[in-house]
Amino acid sequence: MTLPTFAAEKLNACEGLKLSKETLRQWMIAAGIWKKRTRKKAYSIHQSRERRTRFGELVQIDGSHHDWFEGRGPKCCLLVFVDDATSRIIGLHFDKSETTLGYMHLIQQHLKHYGRPLAYYSDKHGIFKVTKKGANGKDQDTQLHRALKTLQIELICAHSSQAKGRVERNNQTLQDPSG
Repeated sequence: MTLPTFAAEKLNACEGLKLSKETLRQWMIAAGIWKKRTRKKAYSIHQSRERRTRFGELVQIDGSHHDWFEGRGPKCCLLVFVDDATSRIIGLHFDKSETTLGYMHLIQQHLKHYGRPLAYYSDKHGIFKVTKKGANGKDQDTQLHRALKTLQIELICAHSSQAKGRVERNNQTLQDPSG
């Protein structure tokens, strides 16, 4: 509890004066009894990535594990594709879990319906990025990454879930039972 709040409550209880805590705070600032708090400036370690300018250039992809059928069916994973330029959902696919085959199925649907994007933007899930080095000491490509290279589609792996914010926000919206 702050001093202006406490003072407003005491004045009401002891003197019967009903003043808002904000009125008291302003009076206390004017009298030099209370100091204004300065808000800290927002500090960001990472610079925000600019949104792509055209529909279909970059597609953010993610799997959302959730009890989608609210106990009436098994828990599963919804694979979600979101256009970076418009935040529009452009692909959905239910699967038992986040699998290479599930993503390949959804990529195939996406390519048939929208054509080839310049890039897919994902997290560093093992489907997209191998975490161990091969026998030659270099990173190996996953099956999905090799397929995308064949199609001349870049795979960009985000360093944090916040980086792929559009797909993450859509996942939260889709999971919201009140929505």
